[in-house]
Amino acid sequence: MDCKARGRRCPEAGKDPAAVEAAVAPGALLILEPARMGPLRPSPGPGGRQLLLPPLLLALLLLLAASPGHGTQVVYKVPEEQPPNTLIGSLTADYGFPDVGHLYKLEIGAPYLRVEGRTGDIFTTETSIDREGLRECQNQLPGEPCILEFEVSVTDLSQNGSPRLLEGQIEVQDINDNTPNFASPVITLPIPENTNIGSLFSIPVASDRDAGPNGVASYELQAGPEAQELFGLQVAEDQDGKQPQLIVMGNLDRERWDSYDLTIKVQDGGNPPRASSALLRVAVLDTNDNAPKFEQPSYEAELSENSPIGHSVIQVRANDSDQGANAEIDYMFHQAPEVVRRLLRLDRNTGLITVQGPVDREDLSTLRFSVLAKDRGTNPKSARAQVVVTVKDMNDNAPTIEIRGIGLVTHQDGMANISEDVAAETAVALVQVSDRDEGENAAVTCVVANNVPFKLRQASETGSDSKKKYFLQTTSPLDYEMDRDYNIMIVAVDAGNPPLSSTNSLKVQVVDVNDNAPVFTQSVTEVAFPENNMPDEVVAEVTASDADSGSNAELVYSLEPESAAEGLFTISPETGEIRVKTSLDREQRENYELKVVAADRGSPSLQGTATVLVNVLDCNDNDPKFMLSGYNFSVMENMPALSPVGMVTVIDGDKGENARVQLTVEQDNGDFVIQNGTGTILSSLSFDREQQSTYTFQLKAVDGGVPPRSAYVGVTINVLDENDNAPFITAPSNTSHRLLTPQTRLGETVSQVTAEDIDSGVNAELTYSITGGNPYGLFQIGSRSGAITLEKEIERRHHGLHRLVVKVSDRGKPPRYGTALVHLYVNETLANRTLLENLLGHSLDTPLDIDIAGDPEYERSKQRGNILFGVVAGIVAVALLIALAVLVRYCRQREAKSGYQAGKKETKDLYTPKPSSKASKGNKGKGKKSKSPKPVKPVEDEDEAGLQKSLKFNLMSDAPGDSPRIHLPLNYPPGSPDLGRHYRSNSPLPSIQLQPQSPSASKKHQVVQDLPPANTFVGTGDTTSTGSEQYSDYSYRTNPPKYPNKQVGQTLRLSTPKPLPHPYHGAIWTEVWE
Repeated sequence: MDCKARGRRCPEAGKDPAAVEAAVAPGALLILEPARMGPLRPSPGPGGRQLLLPPLLLALLLLLAASPGHGTQVVYKVPEEQPPNTLIGSLTADYGFPDVGHLYKLEIGAPYLRVEGRTGDIFTTETSIDREGLRECQNQLPGEPCILEFEVSVTDLSQNGSPRLLEGQIEVQDINDNTPNFASPVITLPIPENTNIGSLFSIPVASDRDAGPNGVASYELQAGPEAQELFGLQVAEDQDGKQPQLIVMGNLDRERWDSYDLTIKVQDGGNPPRASSALLRVAVLDTNDNAPKFEQPSYEAELSENSPIGHSVIQVRANDSDQGANAEIDYMFHQAPEVVRRLLRLDRNTGLITVQGPVDREDLSTLRFSVLAKDRGTNPKSARAQVVVTVKDMNDNAPTIEIRGIGLVTHQDGMANISEDVAAETAVALVQVSDRDEGENAAVTCVVANNVPFKLRQASETGSDSKKKYFLQTTSPLDYEMDRDYNIMIVAVDAGNPPLSSTNSLKVQVVDVNDNAPVFTQSVTEVAFPENNMPDEVVAEVTASDADSGSNAELVYSLEPESAAEGLFTISPETGEIRVKTSLDREQRENYELKVVAADRGSPSLQGTATVLVNVLDCNDNDPKFMLSGYNFSVMENMPALSPVGMVTVIDGDKGENARVQLTVEQDNGDFVIQNGTGTILSSLSFDREQQSTYTFQLKAVDGGVPPRSAYVGVTINVLDENDNAPFITAPSNTSHRLLTPQTRLGETVSQVTAEDIDSGVNAELTYSITGGNPYGLFQIGSRSGAITLEKEIERRHHGLHRLVVKVSDRGKPPRYGTALVHLYVNETLANRTLLENLLGHSLDTPLDIDIAGDPEYERSKQRGNILFGVVAGIVAVALLIALAVLVRYCRQREAKSGYQAGKKETKDLYTPKPSSKASKGNKGKGKKSKSPKPVKPVEDEDEAGLQKSLKFNLMSDAPGDSPRIHLPLNYPPGSPDLGRHYRSNSPLPSIQLQPQSPSASKKHQVVQDLPPANTFVGTGDTTSTGSEQYSDYSYRTNPPKYPNKQVGQTLRLSTPKPLPHPYHGAIWTEVWE
């Protein structure tokens, strides 16, 4: 059977002109004959040449097979599908290889990889690494890594020695780039109608080209309302992966419902996950009681590769306990890969598996698939078994010898060129010997035949018996004059029975050394060249010479201009004549530096360099140019004459006199002049914006070239306004108002202030602010919009009129402003318009620095409450002090042995006030305040008159017939006599009316006991309070009385009580205020 019939790749014709296969056995002859590839037997033949393998050569073979290598293993991990030029790793940075003076070259790994020659950085290429598409990763077992092998050679450029070979592996990691899919968008699953609840039915699994966690991860069943209670999903795990199974959760009735459409969704475990779905159609069928059952759950078999078609592999058997058609079993592949269906045949009736295609272990070493046994009942049942077929190796592959370039040595058409000055042990090729067989059939031995100064050295320690790599290197220095080329034959033999062998050859050609570089006659040449030249004019010519001979002395001229001059100049490769391709412009560039390279045709080529400096001469070929196409200047009005109003800039791309420019004003009416040299424009007049706001004229620029060139530009002078107008308030008017209910939401616009400014620019840009009338921070105004919004919730104290003082300012310098009054009336309704109008009138009369915000009576009532509390507390404190003083005085008087002598016989009893009659309560309604009448001096003796004068009390009468009253002063002088003792009398005294000082509440109880010498009280003869009125600082009107319909200084009638038993006991009475 030839190589194509076996499904293998045949050697290319003409690739190895001296192809020889040899079988080597101990003590036998190695037969070399120019025949086609095929196994050779070690028996001598008359038609071929015989070569005796001496024992020394056999020992050399064994020595080469056992000698250690000198390679280094490199391992990287990279996800698949990386974009082009993605850095995988750096050999210098990651593994410490040298990064200076070495050349890195990719030997194996194209087209997926490329290597940076200087740094050893490994990058991806335009050919994406697809893990699922790599041949090396096909038919892998789960969990096996996907490996992409590569090789890199490292050559030391300074020593020109033998390169090092780096073998590496890239573990291509799977990414989630494939979506799991079912084999069909519609899956039909027949289920008998009498299926027991809890029965399981296998659903065809979904496939995902990804592996590991990115493979199929979960299944999900989606059912409609009619099937939601009947079916469920269970996912079982077996050696084939996740197996979705449909669970019957309810009783099926084919006559009621013969099919159900469900949706099964599959999702992988990637991040982010991918998912797809299929229609799962459940067909309710009649009953088939028993399912087939295989004799064993799994089958294993071995199959030799290259087995003939029809060869029996294994037979699977299943039994069914049913009878008739329900017991007849059909066998079929279940989810078997395409390669299994192509190589094997399954007999439908017997279950016998036979070979139907060429089986090659090198392509596929293991066949895994499932066989489904299904009965022929009306509602067929099935069973499944796993089958594993292991393909056994046969020695059907001869060793393969691959010779390729390494490092700086390149191969072409089976030939390698190497210089004669290379050192000994320099590698000229990398030889890779491999055998696709396994075991002993793949153990290969390799050797160099013939007497040549070359040998094989193992290049890597990581190679296996079936794959070895060698450096083909020199054993001694080469001499071009003695041997100009060598034909090297390499022989490889495996250890199979019978052994297979192969040969390959390489022709090495020795190249002469080029050791002299070209030299220029002048290292630097300077040339003056005018601009605006004609294209293709000659600029200069350079010459160089080379001391070598032959092709090593043939020179080729080239230019290496700087990047800015690239493409402007050309040089004749043969003569060294330099020409300019385009017209030069001095204004774009004034000089060029060209680097001229003369290279010989030696290998490697040597070079010499020279510099050519090209200076471009100027011509008057540019008009003067203003920096702007038109100038606009803005000046303030009322500027003094001869003030600068602007400056223009004019340039000329020429040089010298060609670039000297004069400026003049065109259409000159004397309003403006310009200064040459600075380009400053001066005004001859003072601007008045109201008379003229814009001036226009032209400037002319003339250079000093021959002939001269000129240019024009327009100038516009704009006269700017000053900030001489204040903002004008357009809305709202100062007398307007707006009702604001307590239910107003926070953030709601409650008013809008608008204003205008007839100025322009920033002088007309307005800002709004609240400068007064907002003590509670209830309102906020937009600085740009003028919209007033509510910022805090409205409380009871906020009810009433709010006058906001809004200041509207422009942004002029200095700024001007206007003021607006915004009236907001916080209330439920506008029922009392008269009150509102009074409040508005009061607001207009109130200075702006006084806030009008809310109900003033609310705060005043709080103040009155605080005052009332303070007064009551003070009265209680005073009463306690008085009681304490009276008690002390009483105790001291009891201890005294004699009474008080005032110079006159004192009365027996102290007068005491008696309770006032009910008739006196009729005066409570009087609240008007008036001055107290002057006291009437009673007719007494001189001493009593003096005492009254010192006490300053008054006897007054309310009306005719009333008893007189006593008015006692507030302050009693120290050392005064006891009033009780002095006025004690046996006759009843007239009643006394008392008025307290500054009453503080509508009801007050006061008790006076046993008055001490320093005690005081106040009596008055009228019904008017002497307290001062309280007026609001906020309102212009008088506040209503604090105590309406009640008399502040209400009087009480005091009747004289019976004398107390002890002369020092004081009178006791109570004073009630209502």
